[in-house]
Amino acid sequence: MDGEGKTLYNGFISRPFGPEKNQHKGGNIMTNSIPSDIEIAQSHKLRPITEIAETAGVDGDYLELYGRYKAKVDHRLLRESTRPYGKLILVTAINPTPAGEGKTTTTVGLGDALRRLGKNAVIALREPSLGPVFGVKGGAAGGGYAQVVPMEDINLHFTGDLHAVTAANNLLAAMVDNHIYQGNALHIDPKQVTWRRVLDMNDRQLRAIVGGLGGKANGVPREDGFDITAASEIMAVLCLSSSIADLKVRLARIIVGYTYDGKPITAGDLQATGAMAALLRDALKPNLVQTLEGTPTFIHGGPFANIAHGCNSVMATRMAMKLGDYAVTEAGFGADLGAEKFLDIKCRMAGLRPDACVVVATVRALKHHGGASLKDLNQPDTAALERGLPNLLRHVENLTRVFGLPTVVAINRFPTDSTAELELIREKCRNLGVRVALSEVYEKGGRGGLQLAEEVVSLCESGDGRFTFAYDGDQTIQEKLDAIVQKIYHGTGAVLTPEAQKQAQHLTELGFGNCPVCIAKTPYSFSDDQTLLGAPTGFPVTVRSLKISAGAGFLVALAGNVLTMPGLPKVPCAQQIDLDNSGKITGLF
Repeated sequence: MDGEGKTLYNGFISRPFGPEKNQHKGGNIMTNSIPSDIEIAQSHKLRPITEIAETAGVDGDYLELYGRYKAKVDHRLLRESTRPYGKLILVTAINPTPAGEGKTTTTVGLGDALRRLGKNAVIALREPSLGPVFGVKGGAAGGGYAQVVPMEDINLHFTGDLHAVTAANNLLAAMVDNHIYQGNALHIDPKQVTWRRVLDMNDRQLRAIVGGLGGKANGVPREDGFDITAASEIMAVLCLSSSIADLKVRLARIIVGYTYDGKPITAGDLQATGAMAALLRDALKPNLVQTLEGTPTFIHGGPFANIAHGCNSVMATRMAMKLGDYAVTEAGFGADLGAEKFLDIKCRMAGLRPDACVVVATVRALKHHGGASLKDLNQPDTAALERGLPNLLRHVENLTRVFGLPTVVAINRFPTDSTAELELIREKCRNLGVRVALSEVYEKGGRGGLQLAEEVVSLCESGDGRFTFAYDGDQTIQEKLDAIVQKIYHGTGAVLTPEAQKQAQHLTELGFGNCPVCIAKTPYSFSDDQTLLGAPTGFPVTVRSLKISAGAGFLVALAGNVLTMPGLPKVPCAQQIDLDNSGKITGLF
């Protein structure tokens, strides 16, 4: 929530500042014995990134240093390395709740645990956006003793990738308006300009603006607005590109608006492709950092999981697979959003196939799905847990039966979890033929994830997967939407408003009917109603509008009340952050 009772595109969960302020996003209650994330990170001695690169098998010729502890890896490595690709492990979760799940923490801990087992593991994650960091979510580098470091850099400017995305996006916006101002040879209809400006910050004031005021010299007045950078199509393009050549092709086909007679106008028409690619040159190279235990980790790209596909870049994932025998990655939100889009969009475009999936859940979150109030989640309640368990089981069934992927459930353990509650989860999953492992990586690092790592290795070696997509590419837009709603959400189907029906017909006529679909909806429910927790059935999903992200290569179906520019809460995280005279950052998380 952004303080206005509206679901955001990034869907981040508010960390309570009241009675639950001791709650940690890693899914474990902080005690006096466990320091804060930033205290743990700052007390840790990092290894030089050159050593981490050597551990990962990255030759120095491919390494571009950003100080002592960060580096970019040239994507030439993917073309020139003869090493075979390793196993791909996808970490996802149940529908998020204010109780916390700990997906990133589990991903990091699993990578560390695999290396403790003697496996060559490499991690691939998304990089945080400044908006959520300063807003309500805080940092996004894992938690406790399962973190990637340097966490302050990762959560702030890092290597400047998000700034490059912002610049490329806004260059295109400036060229659109300049073209209209300079005579409008392409006959762009100012009322049909679809390309918006972006900013990597939560700023509701900029959602809807009027630009070009103050006289003729200031441009042609028109309605405009800002999205957050992570929700931009440029971010999706960056993350789905497989090379510089592919990047330029995708940039060129971005649709910025329409002519008076309805013809689409692209970035290529405006001759903006080359300059945008130049701005994104370095941003295209994956960033290499490390976990607290020295596991090589790529952090690259950060699209939100509603408007885009919610996972790190294709290049980062492929590099992790190229360098590691096991590549551990994650997808945003619950498996109904992030995992579905990872599989139906990213895997389809990049030719990837996961060897195993991990579904992260907590007893607390499942009890919340079962109707328990936040203040009662620390109390044993097998009845509420049993009511909430269908949420977990549905995600597991979707991954195993719809997508055909071997899956293990990771219970991110809390100190308040009772033995009876944990056994109930085991029993229900056992009935589905799915394994369950306890994860204690927040408190114990890789040592607390050994059981999970062993299960993952077993699944990868089993070769039981029969990966399939939820829909075929040659199905109609309506059929694809229905397939996702019926197979993944377990609703009755997608109901398109009259406006959306017209848009579907128009997009099909323009040749976009064969694109994958990205449904933008609330992350908190399988449905488009965030109040329907657990595992609801029999509901329609209303699609209000459809648009094409031609550069990214997918259609966006807008369902529910979603925003592309978040707002700050009443007490933003920014108020807790400070810098002392020695240059040490405090309060980041």
